[in-house]
Amino acid sequence: MIACPVCRAPGPAPFLRVNGADYWRCGVCLATVLDPAHRLSAAQERAHYLTHENDPADPRYRAFLSKLADPLLARLKPGAEGLDYGCGPGPALAAMLREAGHAVALYDPFFAPDRAPLARAYDFVACTETAEHFHAPAAEFDRLGGLLRPGGWLAVMTCFQTDDARFGAWRYRADPTHVVFYRAGTLRHVAAQRGWSCEIVRKDVALMRAPG
Repeated sequence: MIACPVCRAPGPAPFLRVNGADYWRCGVCLATVLDPAHRLSAAQERAHYLTHENDPADPRYRAFLSKLADPLLARLKPGAEGLDYGCGPGPALAAMLREAGHAVALYDPFFAPDRAPLARAYDFVACTETAEHFHAPAAEFDRLGGLLRPGGWLAVMTCFQTDDARFGAWRYRADPTHVVFYRAGTLRHVAAQRGWSCEIVRKDVALMRAPG
């Protein structure tokens, strides 16, 4: 791996091999990345997503998403326009934000592939349990920044990697569609590279804001 796919810094180092899969560590942003040779095919990835049970009406799933939704809603003006980026087959977060009075468009490369929503700008973009699937994270964050209006919010929820000693046995790592793992500091670095502010509002949730 010549450059970190998250921050583009040169020279990530080999980190760990788990069950024949190789992981790399960036010494700059501290992201941990699965070697591209061990990624699933697009068909395999989509099939795995279909095994998830993300029912928009499930109160437990809504409670999980509220970790991001509540702090984001507290910062939005009434009637804000947003995008649920990587909404999956059951866009529960979009439903929750719409119920709060906001307009929410959908995009997902597998389940809402119409790219028309990517041609406009928004007051907020929500990215829940999606960033860990990015094959080209730096390019994805560039795209997400381009979708924000001045002062717009990028809300990201992904399980932060903290304990290297437990990485091999970590359940989150074992999901074959999870190919990049962020620390809180990784997302702060991503934000700083682009001139955004970054708040870690609670465990696994970052709210980044474009300059006004």
